[in-house]
Amino acid sequence: MGLKGVSSALISFSIFLLLSSTAKAQSKGVFDVTKYGADKDITEALTNAWKDACASTNPSKVLIPSGTYSLRKLTLAGPCKAAIELQVDGILKAPVDPNQFSGGHWVNFRYVDKFTLSGSGTFDGQGKLAWSKSTCQKDKDCDSLPMNIRFDFITNALVRDITTRDSKNFHVNVLGCKNLTFQHFTVSAPGDSVNTDGIHVGQSTGIYIIDSKIGTGDDCISVGDGTEELHITRVTCGPGHGISVGSLGKYPNEKPASGIFVKSCTISDTPNGVRIKSWPALYGGGASNMHFEDIVMNNVQNPVIIDQVYCPWNQCSLKAPSKVKISDVSFKNIRGTSATPVVVQIACSSGIPCEKVELADIKLAYSGPDGPPKSQCSNVKPIMSGIMSAPGC
Repeated sequence: MGLKGVSSALISFSIFLLLSSTAKAQSKGVFDVTKYGADKDITEALTNAWKDACASTNPSKVLIPSGTYSLRKLTLAGPCKAAIELQVDGILKAPVDPNQFSGGHWVNFRYVDKFTLSGSGTFDGQGKLAWSKSTCQKDKDCDSLPMNIRFDFITNALVRDITTRDSKNFHVNVLGCKNLTFQHFTVSAPGDSVNTDGIHVGQSTGIYIIDSKIGTGDDCISVGDGTEELHITRVTCGPGHGISVGSLGKYPNEKPASGIFVKSCTISDTPNGVRIKSWPALYGGGASNMHFEDIVMNNVQNPVIIDQVYCPWNQCSLKAPSKVKISDVSFKNIRGTSATPVVVQIACSSGIPCEKVELADIKLAYSGPDGPPKSQCSNVKPIMSGIMSAPGC
């Protein structure tokens, strides 16, 4: 055999080994994006790897190895034929210019059952330029910016060990999901980043956020209408705007929110602690069976608050009371330090007063110049028990 024949044979054998290796990896259910031509931009490679994994009749994993990659706007959709996992060990970077996006997301997971998003990786929204141009703090009709990650109609899923950083808008939006858990999840953005809620949950059931760290420029966790059985446990929040149910009553035909359990969390250096908020004068709705327990506040303004006259930047009318009914709410064992003298503020609707509000063991210290800590309540007669550091309502 001549040299030319030997070279051809070696090339053929190399290709055979490569194909065999790829086939062997995929036979084990691992679809590595680097085997799909991933370079600096992995959008096409990730799309194709997901497509193959989603079509597998056996449980599969799409792998993004360590490294730094660019990723354009992307939707990864089901239904898939078996359980599927996306393991992200690299850093994914969004386009800096918000004008490169149409619609409300950067990465969107949709209609997937038995889904896991795992790894030590980061979704970096590179939002600093977008924040500087945003008018959303003052303009309710501002242009929508892309969220880092959307989960739409995801069921029986787990998100663990992932970081989302510097989103242009909300970091995570959860809509129409059922049985979805966030564990050891990290949200990272500066306190002055605009409209960057950490995790927003709406119209979903059985959502668990546990052992997670959230620091951002808006609500660490916000809860929209139609949310049922939301469990927030051992979450640290700060910077941010606290953990909020609402705002509710802004839009017509909102569904009630119920079964909200916030427990064993720590909130630090935020303008609000645990909060329920609804708009005045607009639309009806309901929020019930909400319980906040064993919460540590560190230098938090407005540690405990129900605000049914929520009207940021005077974008609403205060001529009529809120039409949202709030009932069966408890705040128990809330302790630490307040940055404001009013440590409990419950401002319920004069049209539909709150019912069954319980305060127990509220131990919040204030050492500022405006006197001892105090509570303020309107349109409610709370049930009080245990140690109360501020005079009762």
